[in-house]
Amino acid sequence: MIMTAPNPNLLILGIGNYLMGDEGVGVHTALRLQEKQLPENIEIVDGGTGGFYLLQYFEDHDTVILIDATLDGNPPGTIRLIEPRFAKDFPRAMSTHDIGLRDMVSALQWMEKMPHIYLFVVSIESIQQQGIDMTPAVERIMPDLLQLVTDKALEILEAKKHHSAVLLA
Repeated sequence: MIMTAPNPNLLILGIGNYLMGDEGVGVHTALRLQEKQLPENIEIVDGGTGGFYLLQYFEDHDTVILIDATLDGNPPGTIRLIEPRFAKDFPRAMSTHDIGLRDMVSALQWMEKMPHIYLFVVSIESIQQQGIDMTPAVERIMPDLLQLVTDKALEILEAKKHHSAVLLA
Protein backbone atom coordinates (compact mmCIF):
# COMPACT_ATOMS: atom_id res chain seq x y z
CA MET A 1 0.00 0.00 0.00
CA ILE A 2 1.34 3.44 -0.93
CA MET A 3 0.39 6.73 0.65
CA THR A 4 1.54 9.71 -1.37
CA ALA A 5 1.57 13.37 -0.51
CA PRO A 6 1.83 16.38 -2.80
CA ASN A 7 5.45 17.24 -3.64
CA PRO A 8 6.98 14.99 -0.99
CA ASN A 9 10.41 16.04 0.25
CA LEU A 10 11.17 12.95 2.28
CA LEU A 11 10.61 9.27 1.66
CA ILE A 12 10.16 6.71 4.43
CA LEU A 13 10.56 3.27 2.90
CA GLY A 14 9.92 0.05 4.79
CA ILE A 15 11.63 -2.99 3.28
CA GLY A 16 10.95 -6.67 3.96
CA ASN A 17 8.63 -9.57 3.45
CA TYR A 18 5.46 -9.09 5.48
CA LEU A 19 4.73 -12.81 5.32
CA MET A 20 8.03 -13.85 6.95
CA GLY A 21 7.68 -12.65 10.54
CA ASP A 22 10.49 -10.42 11.81
CA GLU A 23 11.96 -10.13 8.30
CA GLY A 24 8.99 -7.85 7.54
CA VAL A 25 9.73 -5.32 10.32
CA GLY A 26 10.31 -2.55 7.76
CA VAL A 27 6.95 -3.13 6.11
CA HIS A 28 5.19 -3.34 9.49
CA THR A 29 6.79 0.00 10.39
CA ALA A 30 5.68 1.67 7.15
CA LEU A 31 2.13 0.42 7.56
CA ARG A 32 1.93 1.68 11.15
CA LEU A 33 3.44 5.06 10.19
CA GLN A 34 0.73 5.46 7.55
CA GLU A 35 -1.77 5.54 10.41
CA LYS A 36 0.00 8.47 12.11
CA GLN A 37 -0.53 12.15 11.40
CA LEU A 38 2.73 13.14 9.75
CA PRO A 39 3.46 16.26 7.67
CA GLU A 40 2.22 16.20 4.07
CA ASN A 41 5.71 16.39 2.63
CA ILE A 42 6.56 12.89 3.87
CA GLU A 43 5.82 9.99 1.54
CA ILE A 44 5.54 6.57 3.19
CA VAL A 45 5.99 3.45 1.07
CA ASP A 46 5.73 -0.26 1.78
CA GLY A 47 8.70 -1.31 -0.36
CA GLY A 48 8.15 -5.03 0.05
CA THR A 49 11.26 -7.06 -0.73
CA GLY A 50 13.04 -4.24 -2.51
CA GLY A 51 14.50 -4.49 -5.96
CA PHE A 52 14.94 -2.26 -8.93
CA TYR A 53 11.27 -1.29 -9.10
CA LEU A 54 12.02 1.02 -6.15
CA LEU A 55 14.60 3.04 -8.13
CA GLN A 56 12.04 5.68 -9.10
CA TYR A 57 11.26 6.39 -5.45
CA PHE A 58 14.95 6.97 -4.72
CA GLU A 59 15.35 9.13 -7.81
CA ASP A 60 12.40 11.32 -6.78
CA HIS A 61 13.70 12.12 -3.29
CA ASP A 62 16.91 13.66 -2.05
CA THR A 63 16.47 12.10 1.41
CA VAL A 64 15.28 8.58 2.22
CA ILE A 65 14.72 6.84 5.54
CA LEU A 66 14.90 3.06 5.10
CA ILE A 67 13.75 0.52 7.68
CA ASP A 68 14.89 -3.07 7.34
CA ALA A 69 15.72 -6.24 9.25
CA THR A 70 19.26 -7.55 9.57
CA LEU A 71 20.89 -10.80 10.62
CA ASP A 72 23.86 -9.15 12.31
CA GLY A 73 24.30 -11.27 15.43
CA ASN A 74 23.03 -8.56 17.81
CA PRO A 75 20.23 -9.42 20.25
CA PRO A 76 16.83 -9.54 18.49
CA GLY A 77 15.16 -6.15 18.61
CA THR A 78 18.40 -4.13 18.59
CA ILE A 79 17.82 -0.92 16.61
CA ARG A 80 20.71 0.84 14.90
CA LEU A 81 20.78 3.92 12.67
CA ILE A 82 23.44 4.05 9.99
CA GLU A 83 24.04 6.42 7.09
CA PRO A 84 25.32 4.29 4.22
CA ARG A 85 26.96 6.22 1.38
CA PHE A 86 27.94 3.27 -0.81
CA ALA A 87 26.59 -0.24 -1.38
CA LYS A 88 29.48 -1.64 0.69
CA ASP A 89 28.29 0.44 3.68
CA PHE A 90 25.14 -1.64 4.13
CA PRO A 91 25.37 -4.28 6.85
CA ARG A 92 26.83 -7.54 5.56
CA ALA A 93 23.77 -9.62 6.33
CA MET A 94 20.81 -7.55 5.22
CA SER A 95 18.35 -10.47 5.25
CA THR A 96 16.95 -12.08 2.09
CA HIS A 97 16.90 -8.98 -0.13
CA ASP A 98 20.44 -7.76 0.51
CA ILE A 99 21.57 -8.15 -3.10
CA GLY A 100 18.61 -6.19 -4.44
CA LEU A 101 19.24 -3.18 -2.17
CA ARG A 102 22.99 -3.21 -2.74
CA ASP A 103 22.50 -3.44 -6.50
CA MET A 104 19.96 -0.63 -6.44
CA VAL A 105 22.31 1.62 -4.47
CA SER A 106 25.11 0.84 -6.92
CA ALA A 107 22.81 1.76 -9.81
CA LEU A 108 21.85 5.05 -8.14
CA GLN A 109 25.52 5.89 -7.65
CA TRP A 110 26.30 5.03 -11.26
CA MET A 111 23.43 7.28 -12.43
CA GLU A 112 24.61 9.98 -9.98
CA LYS A 113 21.17 10.08 -8.36
CA MET A 114 22.06 8.80 -4.91
CA PRO A 115 19.88 10.37 -2.20
CA HIS A 116 21.00 10.85 1.39
CA ILE A 117 19.98 7.61 3.13
CA TYR A 118 19.30 7.01 6.80
CA LEU A 119 18.95 3.28 7.44
CA PHE A 120 17.27 1.96 10.56
CA VAL A 121 18.18 -1.71 10.93
CA VAL A 122 16.48 -4.01 13.39
CA SER A 123 18.36 -7.12 14.43
CA ILE A 124 16.45 -10.36 14.04
CA GLU A 125 17.41 -13.86 15.12
CA SER A 126 16.34 -15.74 12.00
CA ILE A 127 14.19 -15.54 8.93
CA GLN A 128 10.93 -17.23 9.70
CA GLN A 129 9.39 -19.05 6.77
CA GLN A 130 5.76 -18.03 7.22
CA GLY A 131 3.53 -15.83 9.30
CA ILE A 132 2.72 -12.15 9.61
CA ASP A 133 3.34 -12.01 13.35
CA MET A 134 6.69 -10.79 14.60
CA THR A 135 8.44 -12.37 17.57
CA PRO A 136 7.83 -10.79 21.00
CA ALA A 137 11.37 -9.32 21.04
CA VAL A 138 10.79 -7.41 17.80
CA GLU A 139 7.16 -6.51 18.48
CA ARG A 140 8.24 -5.08 21.85
CA ILE A 141 10.57 -2.51 20.20
CA MET A 142 8.02 -1.31 17.64
CA PRO A 143 6.89 1.74 19.68
CA ASP A 144 10.54 2.81 20.04
CA LEU A 145 11.24 2.21 16.35
CA LEU A 146 8.17 4.20 15.29
CA GLN A 147 9.24 7.08 17.55
CA LEU A 148 12.85 7.01 16.31
CA VAL A 149 11.78 7.05 12.65
CA THR A 150 9.24 9.82 13.28
CA ASP A 151 11.74 11.93 15.22
CA LYS A 152 14.37 11.51 12.48
CA ALA A 153 11.85 12.46 9.79
CA LEU A 154 10.79 15.60 11.66
CA GLU A 155 14.44 16.49 12.35
CA ILE A 156 15.24 16.17 8.63
CA LEU A 157 12.27 18.31 7.61
CA GLU A 158 13.21 20.98 10.15
CA ALA A 159 16.79 21.03 8.83
CA LYS A 160 15.48 21.32 5.23
CA LYS A 161 13.18 24.16 6.28
CA HIS A 162 16.05 25.96 8.02
CA HIS A 163 18.35 25.38 5.04
CA SER A 164 15.71 26.79 2.66
CA ALA A 165 15.24 29.85 4.87
CA VAL A 166 18.99 30.49 4.89
CA LEU A 167 19.12 30.21 1.10
CA LEU A 168 16.27 32.69 0.71
CA ALA A 169 17.83 35.21 3.10
